[in-house]
Amino acid sequence: MLALQLAITGLQTGAIYALTAVGFSLIFGSTRIFHFSHGATFIIAAYLFYFVDVSGYGVIPAILAAASGAIVFGLLMYRFIYVPIQRDEGSFFTVFVASFGIGIVVQNVIGMVFGRGYVAVQTSLSKSVELAEGLYVAPLAWIAVLCATVFFAALWYFLRFSTTGMALRALSDNPELVRVFGLNPKFISACAFAIGSLLVVPAAIISGATQGLNPAMGHHVMLISLAATIVGGIGSVPGTLIAGLVLGLAESLALLYVESQWTEAVTFAILFLFILLRPSGLLGRSATH
Repeated sequence: MLALQLAITGLQTGAIYALTAVGFSLIFGSTRIFHFSHGATFIIAAYLFYFVDVSGYGVIPAILAAASGAIVFGLLMYRFIYVPIQRDEGSFFTVFVASFGIGIVVQNVIGMVFGRGYVAVQTSLSKSVELAEGLYVAPLAWIAVLCATVFFAALWYFLRFSTTGMALRALSDNPELVRVFGLNPKFISACAFAIGSLLVVPAAIISGATQGLNPAMGHHVMLISLAATIVGGIGSVPGTLIAGLVLGLAESLALLYVESQWTEAVTFAILFLFILLRPSGLLGRSATH
């Protein structure tokens, strides 16, 4: 029963990891911009939801505020940070440093406004319900899995059947092909940032209700997103989705064998194994020379 309990918890964690990681993978895979501030997007969405909710405006306005804040932040980063760097032919390292710096600024601003301790979104959905003897599951676990399923189904349909979605898939390999279809590559890149930022919103809200929030957790989110992107295959949204779920399950089931402080090490042990044995990831394309 303990293994089943941990597996369900792992599915919830994996759904959260997958949502955040797929957002990063979509942005990086489409634009080749290393958006390290993706973790800051997570924090902004989570704290906006928390602030609006505790202010008494209700859940729906809080969700809308979180989604709006995440999308606006992603678009501002693209328009006022990444576009000028690309225009001046800045290096990959320049993009990383700029994005990392913005993430630090966001972390400190959030810390000054809300404090540096943990805060939590209060909801009855986070209270566990006994499904069987020794098996306790909170409704938020099912909500996390449902959100991941709905968002990924919508993303798959969008990328496969819409003109903008197909342009996103072609953007990193052949920007000129995007222009042939009469679309602006900068507009398509902005769409990637908007959609990728939106994907972190359900993960941020559910994390706030289950684990609590801390201004510094954006770096952890980014590291998990990066790990899932590498394990799944850089540029592969389906691969990143699978990797996020696998990492969440592995981290949870590891409690059967190791103490809780070592569970995150399992995630990065898997990452290092893939780097050594399969650098292209689960569904990534091998580099050709």
